[in-house]
Amino acid sequence: MNHIFDFLFGQYAEYTTLDIVLELIAAIFTIASVVYSKKNNILVFPTGMICTAIFVYLLLKWGLLGDMMINAYYFVMSVYGWYVWTRKVDDSHVTPISRATVKEHKISAVIFVATFFFVFAVYTVFDKFNHWTAYIDTFTTAIFFVGMWFMAKRKIENWIYWIIGDIITIPLYFYKGLTFSSILYFVLTIVAIFGYLEWKKHLNKPVAIA
Repeated sequence: MNHIFDFLFGQYAEYTTLDIVLELIAAIFTIASVVYSKKNNILVFPTGMICTAIFVYLLLKWGLLGDMMINAYYFVMSVYGWYVWTRKVDDSHVTPISRATVKEHKISAVIFVATFFFVFAVYTVFDKFNHWTAYIDTFTTAIFFVGMWFMAKRKIENWIYWIIGDIITIPLYFYKGLTFSSILYFVLTIVAIFGYLEWKKHLNKPVAIA
């Protein structure tokens, strides 16, 4: 049993108590944010802003630049998403769940390519391409950037990107030694699958102002 515990959590022996507590708090708020997103609830954004702010600090400290930029971007997009989700489309309804238009898919492709090359450039400048995980990190960063943009726009396609990115991130984070975060992304994958199914039920249905 001790061998299993050491295998899963041994890397935390080198972390400060504060960092461990912060990672757990961020994980809790991340799950809360995704659950609120699944429920199509505006609280997805304030809870998301808390967890992303914490992860920006931790990931910058750990030198995971791609992951750090993902969370910094999430924070900014949460502010934008909060505005979009509460924007009135008439006197009694706000922006509904919908499918992305052809134009929005083209924009998402531009976001993916631009993000990929931007992160690639950052890793190159800071000489971080010293391990294969950096290349995977660059790819997942681009995936998550598109997913967050679609979520802020209240487009159902966001869940597809979350699911793909989460599945890749689970073994990646475990390999990096971030066991709690790896478990977190496993949970997020399950929630994302149910989130897609839940949003599909409300596709193109007006959302009444609370």
